[in-house]
Order: sequence, then structure tokens, then C-alpha cells
Amino acid sequence: MNIPRIVIAGAASNVGKTTIAAGVIAALRNQGLVVQPFKCGPDYVDPSYHERAAGRPCRNLDIWMLTEQQLRESFARACRDADVAVIEGVMGLFDGSNWHDEQASTAHIAKLLGAPVLLVVNISGAARSAAIPVLGCRQFDPDLALRGVVLNFAGSESHAHGCAEAIRSITGLPVLGWLPRDARLQIPERHLGLVPGGEQLDSKTLITEIAAEVGRRFDLAAVIDLARSAEEWLTPSEEWRTPRETIAATPARHLPRPIVAVARDEAFCFYYPENLELLAEAGATIEFFSPLRGERPSANAAGVYLGGGYPELHGPTLATNGGLWEALAELHRRDAPIYAECGGFMILTQALIDREGERWSMAGLVPGEARMGGKLAAIGYRYATALCSNLLTEAGNELRGHEFRYSHWVHADRSAGETAAWRIRGTRAQAPVDSAGFVRGNLLASYLHIHFGQHAGIANRFISILRDSRRP
Repeated sequence: MNIPRIVIAGAASNVGKTTIAAGVIAALRNQGLVVQPFKCGPDYVDPSYHERAAGRPCRNLDIWMLTEQQLRESFARACRDADVAVIEGVMGLFDGSNWHDEQASTAHIAKLLGAPVLLVVNISGAARSAAIPVLGCRQFDPDLALRGVVLNFAGSESHAHGCAEAIRSITGLPVLGWLPRDARLQIPERHLGLVPGGEQLDSKTLITEIAAEVGRRFDLAAVIDLARSAEEWLTPSEEWRTPRETIAATPARHLPRPIVAVARDEAFCFYYPENLELLAEAGATIEFFSPLRGERPSANAAGVYLGGGYPELHGPTLATNGGLWEALAELHRRDAPIYAECGGFMILTQALIDREGERWSMAGLVPGEARMGGKLAAIGYRYATALCSNLLTEAGNELRGHEFRYSHWVHADRSAGETAAWRIRGTRAQAPVDSAGFVRGNLLASYLHIHFGQHAGIANRFISILRDSRRP
């Protein structure tokens, strides 16, 4: 297998990578190609645009949570029926999980996948100086396959052509396209980043407009040629057997398929697609329900998965869904699995305090309340050691996760330490160690987002507990 692939990166954040990537994906799709989108790192919002542009799920490539082999295999599996892969980078090209090397950066993933890099440059307010970040990125790591440049936020066509001339003459790299500084082409933002594509009634129109501009101003034939220049790898062999294959083969076919009810709507939209697929391959049936539309898990549900998202924006609506709180309480009474990440954790508390200070009653299965703050409360990768056995792993085992939140869990329960789920620490040597989350029986809730693909036993364990909880 040698799927054509290309990484769209930036010298820094906020250069318009998501806009460019979504536009390229949609423009290639308009040419009849099947495009598989990817996003580097633990992002959920940007992939919502790529999913709409491609018409298929966008996958995360997270080399900190997954091993190199797991990441390459995940990439290969997602691309099996695709013509080309478009990969959006994370932050700046060389920004990763620490200060001293490329670990978990876009450059790291590009090298791992043997993919050429197309660098997005914000030329707003620049002229000949537009070549500086390009030259810097090229010289910073000569081993990286930086093969082309695209320009964003051009003031005019002559401005774009002038900057392109400077970049070509100084760096020798081709400039394959540009986009103007146009408010119509900008994706709106709020806390946690961009507004998810699924929430915007006009997101399809936005993507259509961006794709039209890309089709008009980019050399798409050259972009495709660049993608085809990717290194050859991923030949089928036993060395690429993965935990996913192990998981798929483990459950006996005669066993019943327990139902996992998964909350999915504008308030609960942050999931790794692989997590749901791994649960399905391990033997579960996935059923979606919308808390915002007054829905609750079906009576046949063996357990619940509450993902992250924006419950803080929907406090009044969620507070009226008494049927959901009753269903969750009943599941908890019979110790059925309830797994909650970030936003899901917030609604399991007694109350959610929104940014305006309004208090909204929630499920009440976790003591205390989730209180929104005016600034970022936590962001970054986390090592998480289980303080006791839980839905995902045995006591003492370490998993890897990620946090990105503006809220705090505030509780006065002095025995909360006895119900803490994880001992967590950041990736830096001086990072403090702290307890986090809540566990009681088969309820596991915390701010952590955890990729199930990092360990073969996670999904199997989850489904095994689901089956056991259904037995009389």
C-alpha cells in the first residue's frame, strides 16, 4: 500500500491551517477523489470541518498516546479505500509534547508517515519577510520533507504574487496557492478553539466557498503530484498486526452484543472515532442518543459513554432532561458501566455553573459541581495511573490522556480522595503529581480524554464488564 498523502502545516498556530486543509480536502473531493482526512494531535473541533469536507470521518494521529506502529497501522486502515490522505498539523510545525525535541509534533508525524509537507504562511502585513518562516522551517530540520508553500491572508493578488516570488527566490520552494484575507472564509472561534462544524448551520456553505477559492487559486495538480511523491511503505506483513486485530478476534461470536449508549449532539461531540470502533470490534453495539433533544439511553442499554463537548453552553436545556438523570441513576444503582470524559464528567456532577454564574442541576452521581472559569484551567498531555481498578484498566496501570478545559471540579467531600480515579502528571519533568477524576464501582469520570487504541486490553475490558453487569 502506498497511499498518496500530504501534511498541511504552519510555522506557528493561527495561520489558517484548518481553513486551508478543509478547502483542499473539499476541492480534491470535487475532482472525484476519495479523500481521507486526518488531524495531528488530540483535537476534536478541526476534524469536524474536515469530516464535512471529505464526507467521511476525520481521524486523529496522536503519536504521544499511540506508539509509532499503532499510529502507522491506524493510518493505513483508515486509508484502505481512499485515493489520497490530507493531514492537518497541530500548532507550529515543530511544536510537540516537550521543549527539547520533535516528539509528538507535526514534523515527527510527517517523518513517521513519509509524507511531504505543505507549509501555510500567514502573509498578512508581510512582504519579502514572508520568506523568513519558510527559510527557518527548512533550515531548522533539513531531514523534513518540506516540499511546498501556500499563502494565507493575502491583501491582494499582487501581494500574494510578490510574497510568492520572494519565497521562491530565497528558499527555492514552490508556492502552490494562496487565499485572500476575507471574512467569508474564516471559521468562527470561541473558548476551546474553533466552533465545531456540526454546530454551524452554514458550515457546508462555508466549506463550499473555501473549496471554490482553493480550486480557483491553488495548483491542485501540483498538490496531488506532491502527495504522490510520498515515500513508499506500509507493505502488508505480520509486523503490522495491531491491537485492533487482536481485539476484533477475541470476542466469541456467539456472545451477545451489549449496547453502549453514546451521547452525541452539539453538547457531546468530542470522541475519537477509533474509540467507538474499538468498542464495536470488541463486541458492542453502539447506539447514539441526544441529551439536548430530551433523549435518554434506551432501556436495553448495558452502559453509557458520555464524551466531551460543550455542555456549559446548554445548561438550561440539559437541566430539563430529567429522564436522562433518572436513566443514569438507574444504571448506576445496578452498577452498569458509565464512562465520562470532560464534558460528560461535568454533567455527572450535582450542578454545572456556567460562565454567567448560573447554576444548573445535573445528574448528581459525582459529588460537587463543575464551575466554568474565565481562563484556561488545564491543557496538555497527561500520564494517568489508575488508583484502583476501573472500567479501562487495572489498579497501578498507566494510561496516556489529554486535558483541555475551562472548568474546575469543585467539591467539599473530604472522602473524595478515596474515590479519585487517577494519579496524573504532565509531560514535563517538573510537572506536579495530583489526583483526578472520580470512580465508584463501574462509574469512571474525569476530565481526561483517552485514546483506546493505545492498549489492546482497554476495549475488551470495557465490553467484558458490560457483559458481566448484564448477568442476573
